[in-house]
Amino acid sequence: MKKWLIPLIIIAAIVFGVYNWAVGFNNTAVEHEANAKTAWSNVESSYQRRNDLIGNLVNTVKGAADFEKTTLTQVIEARAKATSTTIDPSNITPENLATFQQAQSGLSGALSRLLVTVERYPELKANQNFLDLQNQLEGTENRINVARDRYNQAVNTYDIFTSKFPNKILAGWFGFDEMARYKADPGAEQAPEVDFDFD
Repeated sequence: MKKWLIPLIIIAAIVFGVYNWAVGFNNTAVEHEANAKTAWSNVESSYQRRNDLIGNLVNTVKGAADFEKTTLTQVIEARAKATSTTIDPSNITPENLATFQQAQSGLSGALSRLLVTVERYPELKANQNFLDLQNQLEGTENRINVARDRYNQAVNTYDIFTSKFPNKILAGWFGFDEMARYKADPGAEQAPEVDFDFD
């Protein structure tokens, strides 16, 4: 065997090894990223279900005599803002996610006020359609929490894979940036104040 072939074989083996590593990294990163994007689509789908239920709830409440129009208007406006705030799965930045989360939190707050106000309307509390919608909303809130947790898990898998050395080097070259996680609303770490004084 000629002496010049040995270095050539070594160089070819190194190039082949690096190529295989890069291809393997890219394919796995693409898979993890796609899983995170799918998980985000499931989050949006859960929120869409909630928005649809709220529309039906609002229509049911509108039929109640003398229902507080201000509370109803706040829910309608918050719902419009929440449905108009969406995120392209390929552009889930911390800023976009914060805007989305703020819109959804605004709707949650308005909905909570609506449900508290309903307590003063016995005919609504006895309305079977309203009670069914209320139960479906509770189930949907649970789905939203599960979907957000699954999204965060998928993002965590992607971020760990692309942040480990030496994968981090290739992540920068191939454009795999860190993805944003869904965070708790500000103040969620504090327990709500409960007042049991019924005087």
